[in-house]
Amino acid sequence: MGNNESIAGGQKAVPAKETYVWYKKFMREYPSGLQTLHEFKTLLGLQGLNQKANQHVDQVYNTFDMNKDGFIDFLEFIAAINLVVRGKMEQKLKWYFKLYDADGNGSIDKKELLNIFMAVQALNGQQTLSPEEFTNLVFHKIDKNNDGELTLEEFINGTEEDQDLLEIVSKSFDFSSVQKIIYDGNQPDTEEVSFKPCDKADLGKVGIKW
Repeated sequence: MGNNESIAGGQKAVPAKETYVWYKKFMREYPSGLQTLHEFKTLLGLQGLNQKANQHVDQVYNTFDMNKDGFIDFLEFIAAINLVVRGKMEQKLKWYFKLYDADGNGSIDKKELLNIFMAVQALNGQQTLSPEEFTNLVFHKIDKNNDGELTLEEFINGTEEDQDLLEIVSKSFDFSSVQKIIYDGNQPDTEEVSFKPCDKADLGKVGIKW
């Protein structure tokens, strides 16, 4: 795998040299080859959250746990890095949709959107819009057929066509802190990659800089 190799959807894959460094560090931190939900929260410095915030973090973990075995293995970890660090906006919007779609039925209703935004607000602090205002705004702008549900196509097309909404959605689900922790803003050309936990206050401060 070379520096220019890409994965599905045009997303550039993590180069082989970086993958090797991350693998060594991952296996030192998690000798079993599996990261638990508790370890995930510890990595991100997300202990002691309230119920709503915990629900959001749990949902994020579950979306990274692609085979649904209750753990994040190294391949899933690298996939998360690809998404957070190198993913194009369409990949990120698909991931946001998966977070919103709590019951996994392929569409988002107002209750799902309201609940997840309340959880995000509990984690990131006060937002410009209330959860109700955010939910109503999204459905007003995107739900073209007014059926009370958003499909993946409606969500992606509607969000990409409305820059103001795209900015709101991106800032609400900003995971620049994840990038800071697992990527540290640099190409890892040494034998170490920083896994230092972050401060909760760092979450949600930076816009679309993935």
